[in-house]
Amino acid sequence: MSAEKPKRKLAAILSASAEGYSRLMGEDEAGTLQTYKGHRQVLCSFVEKHQGRVVDTRGDNLLAEFPSVVDALECAVGIQKDLKGRNEKLDKERRMLFRIGIHLGDIIEEERKIYGDGVNVAALLDSLADAGGICVSRSAHDQVKNKLDVGYQDLGQHGIENISGSVRVYRVVLEPDPKWKMIGKFWSRMKRWQKVALTIGIALLQMAGGLVIKKYFDRPPSPPVVTASNQKAALPLPDKPSIAVLPFENMTGDPKQEYFTDGFTEQIITSLSKIPALFVISRNSTFSYKGKPVKVQQVSEELGVRYVLEGSVQKSSSRIRINVQLIDAISGQHVWAQSYDRELKDIFGLQDEVILKIASAMSVNLTAGEQARAWAEGTKSLEAYLKLMQSREYRYKGNRESIALARRMAEEAISLDPKYAEAYTSLGTTYYLEVFLGTSRPKESIAKATELIQKALAMNGSLADAHSMLGVLYTWSGRYEEGIAEAERGVELDPNSGQAYYNLTVVLRWAGKSKEAIPVIQKALRLEPIPPDNYVQQLALVYLQTEDCKEAIAACDKGLKRQPDHLVSRIIMAAVYGSCDREKEARKEAAEVLRINPKFTVESFMRIIPYKNPSDRDRTAQGLRKAGLQ
Repeated sequence: MSAEKPKRKLAAILSASAEGYSRLMGEDEAGTLQTYKGHRQVLCSFVEKHQGRVVDTRGDNLLAEFPSVVDALECAVGIQKDLKGRNEKLDKERRMLFRIGIHLGDIIEEERKIYGDGVNVAALLDSLADAGGICVSRSAHDQVKNKLDVGYQDLGQHGIENISGSVRVYRVVLEPDPKWKMIGKFWSRMKRWQKVALTIGIALLQMAGGLVIKKYFDRPPSPPVVTASNQKAALPLPDKPSIAVLPFENMTGDPKQEYFTDGFTEQIITSLSKIPALFVISRNSTFSYKGKPVKVQQVSEELGVRYVLEGSVQKSSSRIRINVQLIDAISGQHVWAQSYDRELKDIFGLQDEVILKIASAMSVNLTAGEQARAWAEGTKSLEAYLKLMQSREYRYKGNRESIALARRMAEEAISLDPKYAEAYTSLGTTYYLEVFLGTSRPKESIAKATELIQKALAMNGSLADAHSMLGVLYTWSGRYEEGIAEAERGVELDPNSGQAYYNLTVVLRWAGKSKEAIPVIQKALRLEPIPPDNYVQQLALVYLQTEDCKEAIAACDKGLKRQPDHLVSRIIMAAVYGSCDREKEARKEAAEVLRINPKFTVESFMRIIPYKNPSDRDRTAQGLRKAGLQ
């Protein structure tokens, strides 16, 4: 039987996707599948009820077509109202909200599938909708604006990949203020001469300083956009465009693919942070929001930034779909949004394109040198790149088993591309981390790490992470001035890296320059407003070594928030409290140190810290002994 001949037609396309699907799957796979199946049945039944046809269901996505935009929007409104009731009967952690986008456009139909720009626009609208909400395009809005009892909020123009021009987007307001519903109905029933007369009267009132109300007659008003407040902000805005990149959502439905989504997010952060004209919040702080239902204004106020980037990634065996949107949290406006559907092998070019679009949207013009820095050459091997992503993901877990897996992934990346400089950096870092895990001989591990990092820089001298790490390794080996120079080079190449400033702090402190380290660690903490515990403990140590007990104790008082069993942090707190004659707190921390590691000794700990000045070593050791540790 021959295949159907492709045909073009005009149709209303509905695209729907579940919010937080991958997170829910990771938390409760069986329960999430049960909820999703029930919700999908609702979607399918409403599509059929409104003369639509379900074209495709993949993962948490549903695609449908309708002969009428009115039918499509009535279907969407019905879906959201029905799902709202169903979700209210579920526990909060099991609720599943859907985003819906609707577009009227030209599509190609072949073998019962649909393709073309119309589908891409609907997918973009889906990504821009709020959880439990609906977005429509200008073409769809023009068909339904006076036909359904809903309101519309204009979200402005949005670009979409491979489509010239842009698409005007409207948010559907499902429950507008009742008084505006009545005004809208009254307006629609008036005769033409009455509308003209009333409009002239309103214009005269406006000219005389009267009430401005005409704008409400075309449509019910939408609720105001919630914006970030400078008064509520924990930190002042920087004097340059500032941005936080939230962890992209894994739309694949497979928790095992989380490393890819996180890796893509991290690559965006890393590339943006190398642009001196920007202020970019570092990874640890933005990833603290991972899997949490946060609003952009909350992120803006807590991190002290103007712009927030969020998005989603859906990866199949050979393709990748990415939705990205940049929001000005101060004004509440969507500055830029785009939907990409590419071959997975095009991931490197796609990352570069996204960086350029983000910078352009924030009115930052990159020089040729800045572009080269942001888009430093990596590898042409997709397989090697994926292995490196997995290596980084394992490294962040920081335990013995995960470091071993991180090393294996880095080694596999190198076997796939022996000239992959970043893979050598990741491999070298695993040897350095072993020292703190106590699973190797420090001297041998430091030597091996140094060799690998030097090899990485011989291949690519622009790697900020490698320079920063080499600074730490040189200092550990007693090459203090070389270490400082390398760590400073890391900061120069990546001026928005909290980790680079942290490493420079460590290097300066070990080299006996704690006073110089204070503004450096403060910069690290501004780039990491929600810092890892070791950042705060480093702040405590630099104040301790400059004999400022008040500030050292203030830093310790912030405590261990996320890793209560972090041994090094507990040791540092005991040393600070002991040195500052806070005996009660010191002994409490000493007890925690021995609980975590009953074999701990001051001598074994101090032996692995490469202080240049004996006085710095003695101050720390004496503080630990005052805490009761031997």
